[in-house]
Amino acid sequence: MAGHSKWANIQHRKGRQDAKRGKIFTRLIKEITVAAKMGGGDVNMNPRLRLAVDKAKAESMPKDNIENAIKRGTGQLDGVDYVECRYEGYGIAGAAVMVDCLTDNKTRTVADVRHAFSKYGGNMGTDGCVSFQFKHCGYLVFAPGVDEDALMEAALEAGAEDVVSNDDGSIEVITGPYEFTDIKDALEAKGFKSEMGEVTMRAENETELTGDEAARMQKLLDALEDLDDVQEVYTSVVIGE
Repeated sequence: MAGHSKWANIQHRKGRQDAKRGKIFTRLIKEITVAAKMGGGDVNMNPRLRLAVDKAKAESMPKDNIENAIKRGTGQLDGVDYVECRYEGYGIAGAAVMVDCLTDNKTRTVADVRHAFSKYGGNMGTDGCVSFQFKHCGYLVFAPGVDEDALMEAALEAGAEDVVSNDDGSIEVITGPYEFTDIKDALEAKGFKSEMGEVTMRAENETELTGDEAARMQKLLDALEDLDDVQEVYTSVVIGE
């Protein structure tokens, strides 16, 4: 068992993501373009591209937008040449923070990320300073009340790596990053629909912050997420009630 306020935290995070929906298309188009550039334009042969396209479809992105992003990645259409970069650092109370970016100007991006860290009480660190605390994986979150035994059996049969039961009754299914979509589909076929799911960098150990520390940490995370070049922000922090 794990997680005291896990479900509330997940709902809070989902709500904040929904509020920033306007930026999602831009970030997904970048990811599709880069995935196609690195691994080719065939979703059946490129797991990263398949994940990006599935996510775009889940957000109701028009088919033409998806196809054009793939064509830009494979060179069939002109487009911006994005490069990937990752920055690591520490937030409030030394909490781990990792920031993934896609950019056409690394000098601008690193300056923006460093400024956000310093302005909101964090510190940008060196490469590798916190990445060892995270695991690249997929995870699906199921609401309290789901039949735990049945879900666990179905998840493990589908190839999940782990099933975590939280104190509040919510259940998390952990998958390999590129098995995420197949396992999600297999569980849905058996009637288990997740409330939230994604491929992410999951913190191996979490730090709960409450009160003023939690508010300050949220400001730092928001500042990082609002940067145009930032794709994802990962943290070990759980915002407590």
